[in-house]
Amino acid sequence: MKYLLGIDLGTSGTRSVLFNPDGEVIAAKSAEYPLSQPQNGWAEQDPQDWWEAAIATISHVVRQSGVDPRQIAALGISGQMHGLVMLDEKGQVLRPSIIWADQRTGEECEDITRLVGKERLIEITANPALTGFTASKIMWVKKHQPDIYKITRHILLPKDYLRYKLTGDFATEVSDASGMQLLDVPGRQWSQEVLDKLGIARELFARVYESPEVTGHVSEEASRLTGLSQSTLVVGGAGDNAAAAVGTGTVRDGRAFTTVGTSGVIFAHSSRIAIDPKGRVHTFCCAVPGAWHVMGVMQSAGLSKRWIRDTLCQAEIAQAEKLGIDSYDLVDALAAKSPVGSNRLIYLPYLMGERTPHLDPDCRGVFFGLSAMHQRGDLIRAVMEGVSFGLRDSLEILDGMGVKADKMLLTGGGAKSAFWRQLLADVYARPLSLINSPEGPALGVAILAGVGAGVYQSVESACDALVQPGDAIRPDTSKAAVYQRFHRLYQQLYPALKQSWQELARL
Repeated sequence: MKYLLGIDLGTSGTRSVLFNPDGEVIAAKSAEYPLSQPQNGWAEQDPQDWWEAAIATISHVVRQSGVDPRQIAALGISGQMHGLVMLDEKGQVLRPSIIWADQRTGEECEDITRLVGKERLIEITANPALTGFTASKIMWVKKHQPDIYKITRHILLPKDYLRYKLTGDFATEVSDASGMQLLDVPGRQWSQEVLDKLGIARELFARVYESPEVTGHVSEEASRLTGLSQSTLVVGGAGDNAAAAVGTGTVRDGRAFTTVGTSGVIFAHSSRIAIDPKGRVHTFCCAVPGAWHVMGVMQSAGLSKRWIRDTLCQAEIAQAEKLGIDSYDLVDALAAKSPVGSNRLIYLPYLMGERTPHLDPDCRGVFFGLSAMHQRGDLIRAVMEGVSFGLRDSLEILDGMGVKADKMLLTGGGAKSAFWRQLLADVYARPLSLINSPEGPALGVAILAGVGAGVYQSVESACDALVQPGDAIRPDTSKAAVYQRFHRLYQQLYPALKQSWQELARL
């Protein structure tokens, strides 16, 4: 039997999962590592921490499973996107990785927009210049740490650094490279035009593969450290959301998923390139060869609910601890006492600024319509409705681009809430389905590894066989009609307040 290994390099930790060909988990292990914030708005990690976590989790899985390492046919790696890893000519790390959450590069984004041109940048890279993306991080190092930039010989993404440590090969793949703002996303190759205009050498970047393509095999040194066989193949893998798409079966037109985690994501598959000329949503190459995905991201989805819980619900947190239950269950019970529309209270979920559809670091959270009659339950429900309205904004943009979501799956911590699941279905006015497998990204890259090793014929056929949706949640048509009116008012509030937020930021 051939087994497949999925490695998910996240922001808080790395998880390694071994699967059999039927997609069943044989063994799994996670390891955490720290995040450094040297200055306000900065976010960095030590790539050595990623490598040590990978060694620990892979070796544990190999031992725990009892599987002959030679039977592990291939592995795939999923990773946090956009992080900058810079190596010298000997392959040594030159500085801590500037990761996706870092916000230091506002000036560099302005430089990129000026040098390439706003419209041309979106035409080539399918996105406006963003502080989270890799190109602006490279430009920051080039400007502020020229001695480091001068001796840089290789630039890698986080998961591709892990690949290098496992194989000795420099390689990347299209889904993760799409988030660097240096890839010609329609052409699925590095953009020489963008590189030339930014003054960045093409030689710094690795060859770009499709996600299921084999990029190498486990090296002798990595075999010694992890217990893997040198015969184990390593495939391109995918960025975290693209890997989650494969792990949830979102690999055909008409399929999409909503993730309600700390942030919120609407992700839809498309067999044709679709770019929003206004840059409100992201278009990336996806892990299915020759296809793309369109994605909207909101900054404060589950974060908003956690904030309202921690701010207003200390009694429920204490009660839940005594009862041995999830405090969010008690928070949901409070929200359920409030009617649809939260007694005419609307929440704007901009606690950390916003990304989609309003690329605005200055906007902030708002309760609109607050009165003396409102109770805690109204505020909690308004928060959940406001997040759902924000997600619907992305869904409507995708619909307008012709990227229709006939089948919507639901994942993330928010999906655990039966109350929020139904609320989302009512706001979307379309049915949702849960996902049975909890190992989305790791399963996704294991499937890609299986395609590369010939275990599966294609990504699509593997997902059809291995990934099955769970229970369906259907919208309440009467509530959906009410939410339609509230959503229209919600959409009027951002334009009305935009100038005021800018003035607030200057105070």
